[in-house]
Amino acid sequence: MNRGTLAKLSFMIIACLILNGAAAVGIAAAEEYTFGVHNTTGTHIKKILVSENNKDWGEFDIGAGIKAGETVTLVWDESTNSESCHQNIKAVFADGSETESTKFDFCEEDLVLEF
Repeated sequence: MNRGTLAKLSFMIIACLILNGAAAVGIAAAEEYTFGVHNTTGTHIKKILVSENNKDWGEFDIGAGIKAGETVTLVWDESTNSESCHQNIKAVFADGSETESTKFDFCEEDLVLEF
């Protein structure tokens, strides 16, 4: 095999690997589950809590919180992909008060929850 043919073959192999890698990243991104949270109150939301069984609560990382009037998009951690789409959620506000838990179907596309 001459150098020109070898170079072309190497280029094609590298191109295929790059394309396959890009496709895998696209598939992984497509499996990311998100939902929106809109704070309709006048109080800062400090925590968003979720529970599959309404007893054991997990917390979303919302950084410094969700300001009054603000809407944010939250992303489910991959570790929850095996859980039910139906989850309970509640918000905890800066003053320590919290909403009652409400069950939602988080597999619903373009879901925006209002607190």
